Amino acid sequence: MTTKKYVYWQDEEMWLGYLQEYPDYWTQAETEKELKENLSDIYKELTNGTIPNVGRVAELEVS
Repeated sequence: MTTKKYVYWQDEEMWLGYLQEYPDYWTQAETEKELKENLSDIYKELTNGTIPNVGRVAELEVS
């Protein structure tokens, strides 16, 4: 089991969010619990190769 940071908010009746590491892949749900389930499903798809050409966020040290 691992943990991932995610960004989420409620917009009227819907909950929206995305995994911080993958900000291009948003999801929505009617409840916060369902949103977490959707985010978990997206993570699995992003990391098992189901979705091609996945963009990610990373850090680069420069001098």
